[in-house]
Amino acid sequence: MKALILAAGYGTRLNRDLQSDDSGDFKHLLGIPKPLLPVGHQPLISHWLSTISKINSIDTVYVVTNDLYYAKFEDWAKEFQNVKVLNDGTRSNEERLGAIACLQLAITQFDINDHVLILGGDTLFYEDFNLSDVLAKFDELQNINYDNSLVLSYLCQNEETAKFGILEINENFQVTGFKEKPSSTETASRRACPCFYIYSKNTVPLIAKFLQDKWNSPLEERDAPGNFLLWLYSRKPVFVYHIRGRFDVGNLPSYIECSKYFQKS
Repeated sequence: MKALILAAGYGTRLNRDLQSDDSGDFKHLLGIPKPLLPVGHQPLISHWLSTISKINSIDTVYVVTNDLYYAKFEDWAKEFQNVKVLNDGTRSNEERLGAIACLQLAITQFDINDHVLILGGDTLFYEDFNLSDVLAKFDELQNINYDNSLVLSYLCQNEETAKFGILEINENFQVTGFKEKPSSTETASRRACPCFYIYSKNTVPLIAKFLQDKWNSPLEERDAPGNFLLWLYSRKPVFVYHIRGRFDVGNLPSYIECSKYFQKS
């Protein structure tokens, strides 16, 4: 299995918050990409490397970033033997390729022909999250059908559905629907879906097919990684593994909340 961390965003909302913060307590974070922000005693992305390093079945970690932050990630990656950093060649948010195109860039560049764990570089889960248990569930699903993939979900509040991608499932925990930021009246589900997907080796080639189908569509349809899941679940079986919750560092308040949590833990 390969792990692929999406880190090509520009942190537009967070940088806006940092520039307008009157306290001055966070000005030193300006210019630091979100995955490299200090969380607890290490950069956010290093929490993932600490977790992944304990998993023998994951042999390589690919980090896709942009040209603006490439040197910073290359410097960070020097302490890890199994990390490869890929530059998507863009220099601004307006130039961005979109998350799904970044996935395909890595798949093509490194000729990936394996199961792929995809995760957002600005996301962390609560301390009780156990990657070994998640991978054991994926292995169980693979023993049933090589086409099976696995995604995570956690329960959100009624008023939060409009912030997240929401999964609908059946009694077997198979995905039967996916709604991007719906109102609470559009779906009875409260299963939010973080950027964490384990796609089977048989499913990975469909990313290129998705991009081909969406070639003339607006960038937004090729950007959010949940859009591939929306396209996929009716073509290949996707199942859900429940977790307790996550931190998604999108702005300054969410960064402060995440940082405080991991300082205590």
